[in-house]
Amino acid sequence: MKTSTTKKPRVYAISFASVYPMYIAKAEKKERTKAEVDKVIRWLTGYSQRQMESQIKKQTDLETFFADAPQLNPARSQITGVICGVRLEEIEDDTMREIRYMDKLVDELARGRPMEKILRQPV
Repeated sequence: MKTSTTKKPRVYAISFASVYPMYIAKAEKKERTKAEVDKVIRWLTGYSQRQMESQIKKQTDLETFFADAPQLNPARSQITGVICGVRLEEIEDDTMREIRYMDKLVDELARGRPMEKILRQPV
């Protein structure tokens, strides 16, 4: 992970438990399910459902959530595009990139993209 002497972004201190319900609400508004949100987050991080629920219960911050992820999916580098006005490929900070990958996956889910494409599976 790249480190610098500058202050960490505030988003690192936000708990996964606080953004998780927003991801679910965004997906459900577009006729997607909590199970699908869980699936894309587990795909990205390697957490089991039980491990992910434990992180929620512990109020783990996003920086720790990604630092403790059992197995970040190597295919996550295939996630490209723009999220929050920033091109994913141009994000230099590793933790920020992981957070934005998660945002992008949930965004793709809410936009109705097929699960196989979201999970970067060969057709």
